[in-house]
Parts: sequence; C-alpha cells; structure tokens
Amino acid sequence: MSADKQTASVDDPRVAFFDRLAAEWDVSEQDPRATVARLGELAEYLDLRPGYDLLEVGCGTGQLTGWLAERVAPGKVVAVDFAPSMVAEARAKGDVADFRVADVCSDPLGNACFDVALCFHSFPHFRDQPVAIQNLARALKPGGSLLVMHFSGSRQVNAFHDQVGGAVAGDHLPPREDWERMLATSGLSLTQFVDREDLFLLKALLRTCDRRY
Repeated sequence: MSADKQTASVDDPRVAFFDRLAAEWDVSEQDPRATVARLGELAEYLDLRPGYDLLEVGCGTGQLTGWLAERVAPGKVVAVDFAPSMVAEARAKGDVADFRVADVCSDPLGNACFDVALCFHSFPHFRDQPVAIQNLARALKPGGSLLVMHFSGSRQVNAFHDQVGGAVAGDHLPPREDWERMLATSGLSLTQFVDREDLFLLKALLRTCDRRY
C-alpha cells in the first residue's frame, strides 16, 4: 500500500470533518502530553512488547505514535488515518513510523502483518464496523490482538458524539453483544472487556485456525 497513492473514501463526511480540525487538534481538541501520560498509566492493559509490529488505526495527528514506536521497537508501527490532513500533521512530528492515508472500511491494511491493531479514540467513526473488524482481523498475524481503547466509557463516548452532532452524530461504541457477534464472525475471541466511566477497553485475539471471511 503506497502512502502516496492510497486515498481515503471521499464518500464519508467524517473525512472532511476531521480534516478541518487537524491543524488545531493538538491545541484545541486533545492535549498530547496529557494523552500520553494517561496512556502510560494504562500501559499494562496494552501489553505491548519489543519486536511487535503494530497497526495504529485512526492515528490522527500522531499524538501516540512516538510513544507506541518506543515500546515496540525494533518492531514497526504503521499509523493510518482516513483524513489526509491528520496524517500530514502526524508525519510532521518526525516519529519513526510509516504514516499512511487509509480507510479501515475499504482499503487493504495488509495480510497477517501485525501483532497488534490498536484503535484509540477511533472505532466509533468507522462507518461500517463489521467490515472494519474483518479488515483488521485480516491484517493480524495468527494469535494477534485487536485493542480498542477510549479514556471514557461507552455511554460517555456515545453521548459526546451525539452532542457534537454533524458528521459524527450517531458514531457510537456498540453494546457488548454486538461486539461479540462482530468479533466471532471475523475469527476473533473477546478476552477482555472494560466499560466504566473513565475507561473503555476491548481486547480480542485472532484464533490461529479460524478466519471466517
């Protein structure tokens, strides 16, 4: 997948929504230092190890990318986002990662390439969540893990997106029963599920001999 030729879907209004926010994201939307500090406190949940190849999905302006790259080195980080302006801001930070414009719902992410796929503050914005999970499962190595993380619970995340409105109104984290169905269809087994006011965390492992797509 070429970073120069790959483009995200032009039919998704979320792309323009996040492109407009990209230049000021680190100043007005999320504090990069606070984000990294909180992630450090929760590092045990991620269980990242040296040598892992990691796919960061919805990397935004790359607030986490350098932190992730340090923890998996000498493994590689491929950081993708469907908003080209977000990827441009991320690249400008100069972190050691492969930044690509890609839409998790439609673009190829690789075949059995990654030990971990991390969706941090991004999963609700995938317009076709079952297809996104299938694509992510395809990108994982056998036994690889899918991680979905938010610094708020699903109720808080869903209410916030509805309050913002516009392109992200209705962008929700699904209930547990929907997660279980989507994961099972893609050959993933749910191994950890935390949904409390200050944290949403889902971890699922790709079964080594059961790819159902």
